[in-house]
Amino acid sequence: MSDGMYPTATTELANKRRELSGETEKAFQAFSQKVFAEGALPVKVKQLIAVAVAHVTQCPYCIKGHTKAALRHGASQKELMEAIWVAAEMRAGGAFAHSALALEEMNKSTTP
Repeated sequence: MSDGMYPTATTELANKRRELSGETEKAFQAFSQKVFAEGALPVKVKQLIAVAVAHVTQCPYCIKGHTKAALRHGASQKELMEAIWVAAEMRAGGAFAHSALALEEMNKSTTP
């Protein structure tokens, strides 16, 4: 994934992060495993949610990793694209909804 902005995820980087964070990373990994385990939601659905959220948070590592995981757990390409469109609508919806703040300020202004 080395496009100049994001370094390629390597074993060396993972080992360095583990070395520097120790128990914290172990706790994060355990948390992640719990979150993505089969539960009230099937793993495939959890991975589709993760793909959508990764697009909103714009994490390229998460997009790639959770897309691969969703495919491994049976998600179709159409399901993935639909999840991405849901994320896009939610991101756009936030901007649309927050326009109320600008409109409120415009209403206070005497200049049309």
